[in-house]
Amino acid sequence: MSGTWRLMRGDELVGSLTVHGIDMPVYLCDFRPGPGWEPVRPLFETWAAAQGPDPDGSRTVTALKPILDLGLTLVPAAGGGTISRFFLRIDGDKACLRY
Repeated sequence: MSGTWRLMRGDELVGSLTVHGIDMPVYLCDFRPGPGWEPVRPLFETWAAAQGPDPDGSRTVTALKPILDLGLTLVPAAGGGTISRFFLRIDGDKACLRY
């Protein structure tokens, strides 16, 4: 994976991700919000804040499930296949992506 990807919610652009590095298995990206960002921003803020030990995983599930339920997809700006199964953490203008 490289280049720029559009984060989509249906036909609405949530934002764009530009890969700038890799910390396997995670792609490190710059994030630029799009028109669909504001409605989903609080969900990503909650997910970004969920750090530290989570022995039973309940805090992770509580923060991540609403994002997964959005049905977001990644579409490569240069064309190609859409990715629909991934984990994405957005914190400000930075993002970490694993798929």
